[in-house]
Amino acid sequence: MLKNKLVLRNPMRILNQAVGAPLPPGGFGAVLARAGVGKTAFLVQLALDSLIEGRNVLHISLNDPVQKVSLWYREVLQTAAAGQSVREIAPLWETLQHHLFIMTFRVEGFSAPRLEERMTDLTAQGIFQPELLLVDGLPFEDPAGMSTLEALKSLAARFALPAWFTVRTHRHESPGADGLPPQIQPVAGLFDILLQLSPEGSSIQVQPVRGVSELSLVLDPATMLVRDNG
Repeated sequence: MLKNKLVLRNPMRILNQAVGAPLPPGGFGAVLARAGVGKTAFLVQLALDSLIEGRNVLHISLNDPVQKVSLWYREVLQTAAAGQSVREIAPLWETLQHHLFIMTFRVEGFSAPRLEERMTDLTAQGIFQPELLLVDGLPFEDPAGMSTLEALKSLAARFALPAWFTVRTHRHESPGADGLPPQIQPVAGLFDILLQLSPEGSSIQVQPVRGVSELSLVLDPATMLVRDNG
């Protein structure tokens, strides 16, 4: 079976081993990096591990249309499959799509109540029951960011969803005394796991900031796939 033949080096699986358990229902994780370093690619690989295991993933994008997000998934899957000498991914991709629901919002139109309304419609009508939430592109510099995240934390708890976010940092900004970029400092208490993507030489290091003591992962800039740093 193609699903069994395709072996992805998914970060979620390795993260779970490092943490001892996946994010709990209502738990928050975040991937921090500068623009263009690989936050979305990392998030997609987190999602693919759940999709392959048959768990439903709700992907919220505040930057890209549905078609572009879907293409991200297909391209990451294709690249991973090529690394395992698997050329034809169409049957597997068709199966995975049943467990993936992509929503897009304009940044200025996104809020926890609006997301809850959309999610309630999906679940009440039996269309889709999410088991993992991804939010890509939320502006953490927004003055209303704390209240938005607190509302999303309550929403994730009510729906029993672990949630992962991307956080855009900036090269010119120095971390605070706690080692955290300024974007995450005001809301850091809401997060169980924080990971930093840091370009070093010919690779991008996945550095644990919170919730993981040791992690040996890198993001390959050529393929945008996460692999063991060994």
